[in-house]
Amino acid sequence: MRLMPQRVAVTALALTTAVGGLALGAGSAFAAQPAAAARQSAGPYDNVETGSTYGVGMIVSLNFRKAVQNKTAVDKAISFTTSDGSKVKAHWFGSYRVDFRPEHFWKPGTKVTVHYRLTNVQVSPGVYGGVDSDQTFTIGRDQRTTVDAAKHTMTTVRSGKKLSSYPITAGKPGYDSWNGVMVISEKDPHVEMKSAPGAPKNEQYDVKDVPHAMLLTYSGTYVHGNYWAVGSMGKTNVSHGCIGVQDVEHGSNGSNAGKFFRASLVGDPVTVVNSKGAKVAPDNGLSGWNLSWSRW
Repeated sequence: MRLMPQRVAVTALALTTAVGGLALGAGSAFAAQPAAAARQSAGPYDNVETGSTYGVGMIVSLNFRKAVQNKTAVDKAISFTTSDGSKVKAHWFGSYRVDFRPEHFWKPGTKVTVHYRLTNVQVSPGVYGGVDSDQTFTIGRDQRTTVDAAKHTMTTVRSGKKLSSYPITAGKPGYDSWNGVMVISEKDPHVEMKSAPGAPKNEQYDVKDVPHAMLLTYSGTYVHGNYWAVGSMGKTNVSHGCIGVQDVEHGSNGSNAGKFFRASLVGDPVTVVNSKGAKVAPDNGLSGWNLSWSRW
């Protein structure tokens, strides 16, 4: 697996021009404000894109490149409009990240607009939010997947009806998969996966072309196509923590992994049960559903 601490999707928002000496990425809906050019920007970027459709488990995650001290002011400067009236609440993970979600999974078809009004908000002494922007996205069909690490199965339900059930292999002893609700935060047709630095020699690997990869946690957990351990699927857990689904080298749309990849959206929840691993931390990926509403 790849280790990706605090990784964000390539499509995350960034400022379109240099603000306060920070040369940031292009392609954002967050436009720099001329009046703010002489002051430092906190460099906010999020994980949603206007016009996109996400799964019912989508969590909006806003990150800052500079620490935020005045969290209350930031909270007041961000609001949500939802077509079904769902209430959205913020939860901070440290001083650089705030996530937003409703109490329960979104209802299919909900239109969500997030309003950022941060340009003139001083988030820390001399540092401002730097952006005003509205972003609208839609919640798609209700698809939920459950991985049973003890039964070595992955079952997907869409709109209350079983869509598929596949044999899988999960994390082996010492590399047990996380338990809990995770959310697909990225979909990549092909990725390279490497063992963590310092891994024991017999546990080192570098797979150049892992097909149909769907990121679940920032610590590197994926649901992905697996063509080297097909014989273990449905029988035993042999992975380094990921959920391996039958595929062929370079990937095939007709494989189990290919079918699941094509059926999935960013924002779809994937829940792992009966693993011997610990419960996933709420800030490890978009895993905030593991916090109760009262703690959120």
